[in-house]
Amino acid sequence: MNAFARRRIRQLLGSTDLSVFHQVASRSWPAAEPVLPRLSRSANHGLLWCAAAAGIWALGGARGRRAAVRGMASLALASATVNTLGKGAVRRSRPLLDSVPVVRHLARQPVTSSFPSGHAASAAAFATGVALESQGWGALLAPVAASVVFSRVYTGVHYPSDVLVGAALGVGAAYAVRGLVPSRAQMPPPTRSCAEVPALPDGDGLILVVNPSSGAQPQLVDPVRQVKTALPRAEVVLYEEEDGPFPKVLAKAAQEAAQRGGVLGVCGGDGTVNAAVKPALLHRVPLMVLPGGTFNHFAADLGIDTVADAVAAVAEGSAIRADVGRIQPLVGIGEDGTTRTEPAYFLNTFSLGAYPDLVRIREEWSPRIGGPPAMLLGVARILRTGRPLRATVNGHDRSMWLLFAGNGAYRSIGIAPARRHDLADGLLDVRIARAGRLARTRLLAAALAGQLARTRLYAAARPRRMLISDLPQGTQMAYDGEIAPAPTAFLVDKLPEALTVYRPIAD
Repeated sequence: MNAFARRRIRQLLGSTDLSVFHQVASRSWPAAEPVLPRLSRSANHGLLWCAAAAGIWALGGARGRRAAVRGMASLALASATVNTLGKGAVRRSRPLLDSVPVVRHLARQPVTSSFPSGHAASAAAFATGVALESQGWGALLAPVAASVVFSRVYTGVHYPSDVLVGAALGVGAAYAVRGLVPSRAQMPPPTRSCAEVPALPDGDGLILVVNPSSGAQPQLVDPVRQVKTALPRAEVVLYEEEDGPFPKVLAKAAQEAAQRGGVLGVCGGDGTVNAAVKPALLHRVPLMVLPGGTFNHFAADLGIDTVADAVAAVAEGSAIRADVGRIQPLVGIGEDGTTRTEPAYFLNTFSLGAYPDLVRIREEWSPRIGGPPAMLLGVARILRTGRPLRATVNGHDRSMWLLFAGNGAYRSIGIAPARRHDLADGLLDVRIARAGRLARTRLLAAALAGQLARTRLYAAARPRRMLISDLPQGTQMAYDGEIAPAPTAFLVDKLPEALTVYRPIAD
């Protein structure tokens, strides 16, 4: 294309821009006058989208929290791209406001380049990012984002091509984030062993124990009401401290469910679900899991993001068999064998080192300053004052910052292990962050660069068992988000396909 042709195209686009801009300016929009200027201002600096993300995080359950994080990450990328590259590369003057009614003018007129629109990019990026994780929330945000995009032309601060290109960049940023961090919909459904379980279309035989103190997130509909509506003959036990220790309440419910040939249900976070494992195994009853806590990793790996998912699985009789991780304390290790005390179980992860310390600090400070600030405080404190842990792992002396063992091999999304492909693979996903010179800085840099596997400070393996000994007295361990004193010597292994648990029928 020669220079003359390019010039003619720019002239044509410029004349089209002006024509559409003046048509919008000259047309009367009575319903829009009290709304669009305010909406446009509310999106300054992304404040509107931050508020939307907070609402989705609070009300949307596990999927909503993922959608909120993805939306904000997409917005951040779009904003950085537009404000550092786009506006610097193409310097375009703002439209003249002569033809725009004064009632529509913004109190503060922007002075940066008109092309492309940062507001349009942020709106499109946030809405698209949310939609890629949750179509329902994305549909709710779409008209709001479209209104913000249009408001920039309506108030006279952008030409139509500014907002169109900005919106396109925002959509591209959302897809770029998805390329770096795949959404759950992109990942293949986990393969699992199916199990025969009773179908309870009306809930007869289901005893559901609800733990209100599990850090539950607000829901759009009360989970107990949802269960009672869908499964009217189910028995719901709302746990209270006067009922005694929570494990005893679960044990009684499991025993009654076994006598009826029914199902034990539990509503809460990962720690609550963990407490139901032992009674479910002891009485050999299938387990129904309802997400109701701050973290619901096991429910998410089952494909249960909502109460409706779990209810449908029980009504249809759809279930799988899952491995259970086991922590067996060792009283003595010798040639004649080992003597074991009562084991602990985990469905998700087990860890030693920095993570138990992080959880402890978070639990201590979150009631005072909130969860996210408490997490940041914990990270800062560990980076400043943390000390490596020494132990013997499978006969080898180790100095390490973190030992992680997953109940099943995890697929990595970005930096962290995030989802399991198979809940019954018989494997432990073991990862060790070793101590060394500037180890924390080197590990963090390698993780951010996606090069953890290439640094000598990081080791990974997938054994079926792991023996840990020579732990210092007072060492803490974490399993499924709960903190407990660690034995000085113990065996981590698996109970293959030991737990039968309901899950929705795979599409």
